Amino acid sequence: MDLAVFDLDETLICEDSTSLWLRWLVSQGFAPAELISAEQSLMTQYHAGTLSIEEYMNTTLAPLAGMATMTVSGWVRRFIHRDILPRVFPAARERINWHQQRGDTVMIITASGEHLAVPIAERLGVHGALAIGVEIVDDRYSGLTYGTMTYKEGKVARLSDWKALQQERRFERTWAYSDSMNDLPLLAHADHAWVINPDQLLHQEAQQRGWEVCNWVR
Repeated sequence: MDLAVFDLDETLICEDSTSLWLRWLVSQGFAPAELISAEQSLMTQYHAGTLSIEEYMNTTLAPLAGMATMTVSGWVRRFIHRDILPRVFPAARERINWHQQRGDTVMIITASGEHLAVPIAERLGVHGALAIGVEIVDDRYSGLTYGTMTYKEGKVARLSDWKALQQERRFERTWAYSDSMNDLPLLAHADHAWVINPDQLLHQEAQQRGWEVCNWVR
């Protein structure tokens, strides 16, 4: 059995899930409109590789602070149906199915919060998701995070910790799929790296390392 790990944003889907989520919150009147421009500014830092993931999560989790988990869960279900599922790359679904038919374990690993990533993984029919921990206190979101951030080297650390806990699973090889230079540690960690719709810098890196390069479209 092999393990296949897929980045979420711009890899399984054609946009960024947290950006879409904030736009959904604003459209429903659950968050102020200025949150969108604040997040876009932080995403500029993400693409430049200079983002503070702590600042990003504090900003994007602010609308949930004090909200009941059951309420947010209902929001997320509606959001996934409207904004995530229509944006899944057909080739991504095919690749997930290919791994599942082989008997592989398929996971999402993402720098999005687990409040989004875990239900998205469920709707896509994969084994689970490794995502940024979102703190819940007395069945309400605190607006804070916990644990090792699944970002850059943190993805490798979280994946290694998760694999160590899989006592009934022993993976022969690991496959990794991502669009981002921020996932270079994850791609380099895998036995088989697939680069999806890369920018020029990651494309050059993939060519030098002999990684598979794919162009996935909707």
